[in-house]
Amino acid sequence: MTTSELEKITINLGLVDLGQIDLLVQEGFYGNRTDFIRTAIRNQLTTHAEAVRQTVARKTLVLGLQHYTRRDLEAVRDAGETLEIKVLGLASIADDVSPELALETIESIVVLGAFRAKPAIKAALADRIQSS
Repeated sequence: MTTSELEKITINLGLVDLGQIDLLVQEGFYGNRTDFIRTAIRNQLTTHAEAVRQTVARKTLVLGLQHYTRRDLEAVRDAGETLEIKVLGLASIADDVSPELALETIESIVVLGAFRAKPAIKAALADRIQSS
């Protein structure tokens, strides 16, 4: 996994929980706090994998990476259509897309994960974006 595929999050933990994590790291069960937290998250995702799969199908979400280029959006505009972007993972819009083109072609954006676009695009689409 490359750095561009990672999203930094911040969590607050109680001191006792943090101490227990540090103890497991100190005892060699995990390389560091991050290893512990990633493992815990993966275990929970595995536990709930079927619920995630069913919800992705029900909500018609694209799972993974969805990138929109200027050419993609121009084709949508030229066809007289608009997009309802629904992504579980990463949705991104290329840097050469203008705010005007984005407004013409993107009806709504729902992202569970991360949405990457130029600040001008995000500002133009602010009332159309739902993200985590």
